[in-house]
Amino acid sequence: MRRRQFHAVISALTGSALGAFACPGLAQPAGPKIGVLLLHGKNPGSNQDPSMTGLQAAFGGAGWKVLFPDMPWSRNRYLEGDWDQAMLEIASHVKALQDQGAERIVLAGHSMGVPASLSFAARGGTVHALVLLAPGHVPRGYYTVPALKPVRESIDEARALVAAGKGDSVERFTDINQGRRIPVATTARKYLTWFDPESDADMGVTAPRVPASVPVFTAIGESDPLFKGVRGYFVDKLPANPRSQFVEVGGGHLDTPGNVREKLMTWIPAAVA
Repeated sequence: MRRRQFHAVISALTGSALGAFACPGLAQPAGPKIGVLLLHGKNPGSNQDPSMTGLQAAFGGAGWKVLFPDMPWSRNRYLEGDWDQAMLEIASHVKALQDQGAERIVLAGHSMGVPASLSFAARGGTVHALVLLAPGHVPRGYYTVPALKPVRESIDEARALVAAGKGDSVERFTDINQGRRIPVATTARKYLTWFDPESDADMGVTAPRVPASVPVFTAIGESDPLFKGVRGYFVDKLPANPRSQFVEVGGGHLDTPGNVREKLMTWIPAAVA
């Protein structure tokens, strides 16, 4: 899907942010109404992940509108459709938050939810702040990290099938997530939308296209596989914004959301004010 077409569909789905419901004679809460869309990590991730349900409870307790849907890359749906369809699904959830009265939309992704959040913002989706926790899924890394060679071979195979006019037949490909090999049954064309290093599924591709007006909070644990390389991979490619933050914390990939929860309770309202 071309970026202009995507933007037109998003505009139709989300429209402008809804205003607060005015009620004469009653005091209105200070600040805009916040809506948070939580995006979980890749298979075996799902919307039941304990690493994210703590954020769901904390954000809801603050009076924010929160959705935590099961996404197409979860263990239940893996990998359903293509990347464009995933972006449209995010747009439908953003629309649902707006329908509930949210005026400021925050996408908060963990692992695979990070490239999904970046891509949605880069394509012009309605979002006022990004929270990127323990970034994961590295299409470009499949060509630079020896341990990920099986995925690189699948990407090359998929490219060859598309070139040969066989891009729409279902084949078996490979993914590796946190050291665990996962078989992928899909078409070569769809597979490439998730894994090609030049696609919008790569954080380094979309980071420079995030609107400079959107502040970004990025956090990674010191035991995370991407700890040493995350800045060069995409963080340093993000447009400068005075409200953006990059935070290093203790723990590993699954610990990061809980380790930054208190920081997010103050950062998010300030970022979207």
